[in-house]
Amino acid sequence: MIATDARQRVKGFGNFTADLTMTLRNKRGQESKRELRLKVMEVEGDGDRTIFVFDRPRNVKGTGFLVHARRSGPDDQWLYLPALKRVKRISSSRQSGSFMGSEFSYEDMGTVEVEKYTHRFVREEACGKLQCLVLERIPKSRDSGYSRMLIWLDQEELRYIRTQYFDRRNKHLKTMNAEDYKKYLGRFWRASKVSMTNHLTGKSTVLRWSNYKFNTDLELSDFSRTALKRVR
Repeated sequence: MIATDARQRVKGFGNFTADLTMTLRNKRGQESKRELRLKVMEVEGDGDRTIFVFDRPRNVKGTGFLVHARRSGPDDQWLYLPALKRVKRISSSRQSGSFMGSEFSYEDMGTVEVEKYTHRFVREEACGKLQCLVLERIPKSRDSGYSRMLIWLDQEELRYIRTQYFDRRNKHLKTMNAEDYKKYLGRFWRASKVSMTNHLTGKSTVLRWSNYKFNTDLELSDFSRTALKRVR
């Protein structure tokens, strides 16, 4: 299965950290930027653990977001708000909401696990200079904000090039594009730029990834709700 093969190709990294710049752009083209850090750890037999920590600007500094991805069923997600000094659980029914005011939803920030969707091969076509396989992906969860997605994977490496998201009324809601792929540890491809455009609002968000570090000294205890309260 193509989707299973694509997921297997990004497994085995153990853990990594990275820096991100998030650029929010409104429909008038006005921009605001945020800086954050990311930690990710693989968990045997389950989805990845991920934690985001915002560093700038001051009004979001210290905000943390923790994801315990699940192989099936909704992810477990928590948000730490430093002003309130408390951890807030993001219920599965609210994961379709905007992640920190961006065009990415909470649902978009977890690991894409094959078991959460049904897949159908649609076609093969050119996507830029690459030849891509196009799949339809339908969420199994009733709480998903999407009725379906169309994903473009480059035929040679099965990297995500483009994803179109359709809302519950099957309207084309958003498009995500991944660019500037780099290979790490001789086998793991990671995009340096990921953009999400909302076609209904005219807003967009760009994530730029840098400073990847693999096989760090992270432990599972770094991805607990208690650890989320200590993020700085």
